[in-house]
Amino acid sequence: MNDNSQLPDVLGIAAFDDHHPPSPELINDCVHCGFCLPACPTYTLWGEEMDSPRGRIHLMKQGLEGEPMTPSMVQHVDACLGCMACVTACPSGVQYDKLIEATRQQVERRGSEHRSPANRLLRGAIFALFPRPKRLRLLRGPLALYQRSGLNRLVRRSRVLDRISPTLATMEAIAPPVQRRVRIPGLVPARGERRLTVGLLMGCVQREFYPDVNAATVRVLAMEGCDVVTPPAQGCCGALSVHTGREDEGLRYARALIDAFTDAGVERIVVNSAGCGSTMKDYADLLADDPDYAERAQVFSKKVRDISEVLAELGPVAERHPLPVTIAYHDACHLSHAQGVRTPPRQLLKEIPGLTVREIAEGDLCCGSAGVYNLLNPEPARELGERKATNVASTGADLLVTSNPGCLLQITNALERQGKHMPTAHMILVLDASLRGRGAHTLVPAG
Repeated sequence: MNDNSQLPDVLGIAAFDDHHPPSPELINDCVHCGFCLPACPTYTLWGEEMDSPRGRIHLMKQGLEGEPMTPSMVQHVDACLGCMACVTACPSGVQYDKLIEATRQQVERRGSEHRSPANRLLRGAIFALFPRPKRLRLLRGPLALYQRSGLNRLVRRSRVLDRISPTLATMEAIAPPVQRRVRIPGLVPARGERRLTVGLLMGCVQREFYPDVNAATVRVLAMEGCDVVTPPAQGCCGALSVHTGREDEGLRYARALIDAFTDAGVERIVVNSAGCGSTMKDYADLLADDPDYAERAQVFSKKVRDISEVLAELGPVAERHPLPVTIAYHDACHLSHAQGVRTPPRQLLKEIPGLTVREIAEGDLCCGSAGVYNLLNPEPARELGERKATNVASTGADLLVTSNPGCLLQITNALERQGKHMPTAHMILVLDASLRGRGAHTLVPAG
């Protein structure tokens, strides 16, 4: 690092090494105005300065000046949800997203020993499972048996997992009902005139536990005139790894995904999971130092679009059948804050005859899912989930709609804990129901 303000690290104890530390130029963009404070979930919960974006930026500055990595620094960095609401709120354009990502990489390399052994073990287990669709697939059978036997209801009523481990309790509570697997063909041709050729990211959790979302995405794209290509060799996009500072792992996934789509011949790469789309759009920056992938990453990133962006760009050609239902639309943080995509999903929903969209109070506040945050930090995640569920229920809507599997899991569970059994659905399922003329009863069961 070529910043003259950095103190000489003669003892090798400075918090940051010289591999992509947080940028002093970006840190200096922060004028400590405080506009980020009410936008930040952890500051909203605790009112602690060091658990706000500007407080964490202060810690980064100290690290650049030679202060050592401390348990306190690791704790405050780990407590950040990475929701990027502060990026939207900041009038000075501070790129907190790049700062926290760089800092988390440093923590992984130089500060992980400040975490408890249990926390380190949990992180290892999470990343041995969630970014690996084949391993997630192995869980489907045992999980389906557990759910169908009724044992899950007994476990929840007993609250035994809450006493053993809040993380295990959260993992059990947010597990979705296991659906029948859906085979997605390698190529689904457009219905009618072809308007665009797109590639579909299958995802990890989306692929194994929300297969209906991928199937609906393919149907809608085909009905709107797209040839849909699904490269069979694709794996994880690396989003969970990148967002938690596991740089090498995340970049391996990114390179493999670029390889999988290299010869697909697509004009757009469509994503229906907000966290994945946010990282894939950033591949050009993530792989800028890689001589073999830098240019390919730029080409790849320019093609990435959220499903709502592609459909809004194309404009509707398929008939929208009436869907008389009132929905509450929840902005997934990595769609609204990280990608800046707010209007397209609302536009698509409002084009459906008979459908009413209601906004949620504190709509910019994270629901607490944040990738794997609700597993690593279950208590604050639960508080945020309860707050979101209360605001969702207050809309009086028939259905909660969002564009990210993590948000669906988190908010569904929070609503159930409050005894509010509001159905939830991915945005594309609502549009699919309208295009197929299936009626509101398929989304909101009678009674």
